[in-house]
Amino acid sequence: MKGNTTTVRIGGASGFWGDASLSTGQLLAQGDLHFIVYDYLAEITMGILARARVKDAKQGYATDFISAAMAPNLEEIGRQGVRIISNAGGVNPLDCAAALRAEIAKQGLALKVSAVLGDDLFDRVHELAASKPQDMFSGAPFPDPALVGSVNAYLGAFPIAAALNAGADIVITGRCVDSAVTLGACIHTFGWSPEDLDQLAGGSLAGHILECGPQATGGNFTDWASVADSYARIGYPIAEVSPDGGFVVSKPQGSGGLVSVGTVAEQMLYEIGDPQAYWLPDVRCDFSEVRIEQTATDQVHVSGARGCTPPATYKACVTWHNGFRGGHLFGFYGIDAEQKAQVFAQAAIERSRSLLKQAKAPDFSETSIELVGAESQFGEQRRSGVAREVAAKIAVRHPSAQGVGLFIREATGLGLSAPPGLCGFAGARPKPSPVMALFSLAIPKGLVTVQVVSETGTQAFDPPALADKFAQEPMPHAIEKAAESDAGCITVPLVQLAWARSGDKGDSANIGVIARHARYLPWIAAALDDTTVGRLFAHFQVGQVERFYLPGCHALNFLLHNTLGGGGTSSLRFDPQAKGYSQLLLTHPIRIPAALLQAPT
Repeated sequence: MKGNTTTVRIGGASGFWGDASLSTGQLLAQGDLHFIVYDYLAEITMGILARARVKDAKQGYATDFISAAMAPNLEEIGRQGVRIISNAGGVNPLDCAAALRAEIAKQGLALKVSAVLGDDLFDRVHELAASKPQDMFSGAPFPDPALVGSVNAYLGAFPIAAALNAGADIVITGRCVDSAVTLGACIHTFGWSPEDLDQLAGGSLAGHILECGPQATGGNFTDWASVADSYARIGYPIAEVSPDGGFVVSKPQGSGGLVSVGTVAEQMLYEIGDPQAYWLPDVRCDFSEVRIEQTATDQVHVSGARGCTPPATYKACVTWHNGFRGGHLFGFYGIDAEQKAQVFAQAAIERSRSLLKQAKAPDFSETSIELVGAESQFGEQRRSGVAREVAAKIAVRHPSAQGVGLFIREATGLGLSAPPGLCGFAGARPKPSPVMALFSLAIPKGLVTVQVVSETGTQAFDPPALADKFAQEPMPHAIEKAAESDAGCITVPLVQLAWARSGDKGDSANIGVIARHARYLPWIAAALDDTTVGRLFAHFQVGQVERFYLPGCHALNFLLHNTLGGGGTSSLRFDPQAKGYSQLLLTHPIRIPAALLQAPT
């Protein structure tokens, strides 16, 4: 399809390792797709896969990509001529490709499989350590190489396109940016060059919408009740991309869920940080003026992404062993449930600390108590009242597995000496788990050797060098100011005026807020400046808060730095990936003229 001037239809079948296996069959039943793409990888996943590779050198990839996504569907994939792109290779793309080739041969098919290599820099960990880089976000020093589990550069989409150009039916990569699996299909189809920056930004945005699967079709949507009766049959997203980089989002006919301005806008803002500086290996994207328009039932048109020259570096992530963590949930209900849970949790930690001291062992590196059901996540927005059902989430971090194990043993051993009302539903006692901390750095592209490996050999890939075509910084956008008078104003919760979604970016949280109507935005912005948002989340020890404006879709994006206790790979938090932060913000009161709410939408 290279050089095609019409459109390319791409289905997004996976948003994480463990996503539902029904997606591939559902998308194939649609019957008119050119590509199906799969995103399996996150920092947490890379740590898990690195540990699997240590135990078995043939492992380290998403095994259910082979067993659940491909094996039952290979015959239909071949019959329809749908091509597959997946980052299921994890830290071992070669063995993932070999396993898939074996399955293809077993079924008597002739599909060609290529693997993209070069992201794995684990063998160069001592070289990287010798250069003494600092973490690109926190400034922390490089970890002890002996503790490192994985080192992976985030590759881009052009090697994927090269594999497709060479005839691959299925392309498997290791670590690449999530959107690259979609952008690679677009580059191959339309013949986009590295200088087609606006088109690359549009294709990257299409990939960003697809990369979390049904999060674009009603999953995690603010107005969840509007799709609640169809979650069991929710449809996976489809992007029909045009040569100019614009695209239409839809889902399989007859499937559940919803494709609307709200569902797509929420996904666009999900985890993007600064919307005018969304850095990818192939293009620096500016999403601030993207327009999202409902064109039909369950069809949304997206356009207006702008591209700038990409960085000369790859982002790389190091996972490293930083002790152990463990914890448990203990339920209490009845009279004084909240107070009883707090006393129990403190007793569990105090007893464990006493035993560590007797053994002359180090203290816990960190402890965490959160009372789920007592609004412990709400901070200053917590409503007063008496909680009669709570779950005490108690967790600790310690340099050794033995230290964490001691805590788990002592906490569960308090069962007969606890306040009344202790209960729970659990099987075996939980076990300590290793903490795989994250270190991020930038690596010059010239230091990374990228290859495409197929049945017929190995093809080297050289990243293109670009002139600084769009060197200027994007212009800031000014938000219209709300009137200062209180005349005719009422106070309503943010959820009446906006959709919102949140997620993590390493140790930082991202909260996107999209006005349901453009006229609401000045009033939302007046109530939610960076200082106010910082105060609302102060109980999470939030660092700097940045606020960004997207006039194209009447939205704000907040980036809360250093607020997740180390992020998903190491945090002790009940919500280490900030998935509920938007739900907290949506309860915040906003002052707005009543007449604006009563006007037609």
